Amino acid sequence: MIFIAVKHPVKPEYADRWLSLVQEFTTATRAEPGNICFDWYRSADDSDMWLLVEAFHDEEAGKVHVESAHFQAAITKLPTWLKEVPEIVHTQAPGDGWARMSEIQIDQ
Repeated sequence: MIFIAVKHPVKPEYADRWLSLVQEFTTATRAEPGNICFDWYRSADDSDMWLLVEAFHDEEAGKVHVESAHFQAAITKLPTWLKEVPEIVHTQAPGDGWARMSEIQIDQ
């Protein structure tokens, strides 16, 4: 599995509208056959910082994503909305999706 986290420092005038600005990109990416997750989270400490957590089944799925029309369209739009170049963590992770956290048990 490919696991990616990207910090997007958004210009203040776009931060509150971020999810609507990236909605088309988000929807298209989630529909890709190799996509495991593509989720946005807003920082609790910096309301202009949005974190994207994404995962793909393998390198080929990641390649298909980067070569897609919706990715290319997003790459042309993002610089308008961002105040800095995003920071990224891109790594191979074992498994093929999310696993349950073993340190926590839920009483039912």
